[in-house]
Amino acid sequence: MTAIQQTPASANLLEARGLVKDYTSFRAVHGVDFSIPHNCFVTILGPSGCGKTTILRMIGGFESVTEGTITLDGSPLMHVMPYDRPINTVFQNYALFPHLRVKDNVAFGLDIKKIGKSEVSRRVAAALESVKMTSMAGRYPAQLSGGQQQRVALARAFVNEPKLLLLDEPLGALDLKMRRHMQVELKDLQRRLAMSFLYVTHDQEEAFALSDIIIVMNGGRIEQIGTPEEIYHSPTNTYVADFIGGANLLPGELISVDSTSAKAVLKTCIGTVETECSKTVSMGQPASLCFRAEYLSSAKPADSESISFNAVVSHVIFQGSTKLVEAEINGQRIIARLDHETEAAVGESIALQVSNAKCRVVHGSPVKPEDAP
Repeated sequence: MTAIQQTPASANLLEARGLVKDYTSFRAVHGVDFSIPHNCFVTILGPSGCGKTTILRMIGGFESVTEGTITLDGSPLMHVMPYDRPINTVFQNYALFPHLRVKDNVAFGLDIKKIGKSEVSRRVAAALESVKMTSMAGRYPAQLSGGQQQRVALARAFVNEPKLLLLDEPLGALDLKMRRHMQVELKDLQRRLAMSFLYVTHDQEEAFALSDIIIVMNGGRIEQIGTPEEIYHSPTNTYVADFIGGANLLPGELISVDSTSAKAVLKTCIGTVETECSKTVSMGQPASLCFRAEYLSSAKPADSESISFNAVVSHVIFQGSTKLVEAEINGQRIIARLDHETEAAVGESIALQVSNAKCRVVHGSPVKPEDAP
């Protein structure tokens, strides 16, 4: 049992290098590298089975590391027992003790550490105030709503003053309205505590609402790391583009790639396009044209700076302030989010356009429906 060694703070709070996790019959994590800055909300985003929870458990010390290193403030965590790591975890099921009152649940970790009663009282009171649960201190978990139980679980985790808080889909058991409310409270809490959170979820909307940095995973590998804006507007490949908000992806033939200007020329079913490309695009490899549904508009009148084309409408879906129009061109499906003034009738042709500047050439072929997460 090795206690963590205290060293001067590093540039990043946590760094993982070449992280691998093997089980008997398969490799769950394939040599990933990532960093978590100080005072930052980082989310690992991906479908079930992508390795995100495995990474969280390795950081927390609940899973062994097959290969690679994890350091916290420059100090190695590899042989440090879970209870000696300045890290706490909040689980989806909250794991509250049903026989203990709220204040005693929050105090549990402090009592284990033999901290003085006055200090325990002070820290528990401050933690409950932070999550707006002071008036519930004397209640039992069964007397609380799901959202209230989640707040208690958070208070119990950060009352120990960890350097890093791990959150394994803690909002998954809540209904949609409560989940969105708690997203706002969770981000606000992270800012007030000035603490780093590492969050795991499969929900893209949740990741965007909470995160300063998103790590997109697939099949045990990291596909892209960036801010929510970078992930959404500048996906590196077709997997990220499709998983994050379902972008339009049209396969094409690469005519040229200029790595200096980061531009490519791609021949597609809506025409030949010269536009920005991701760094992973290269000649001889599959490539696709990527653009979001909201970037499309009516092509009447046509815009010289845009790509214009006609497609046949297959579905029209009312979505309140807008309507979602699904259309086809040369066997390729395109989704457009349009205003209600734009005429669109099933079976009829619709003229659409997308600004050349809003398009991006990305590596890979479109994800097939049966392969989608």
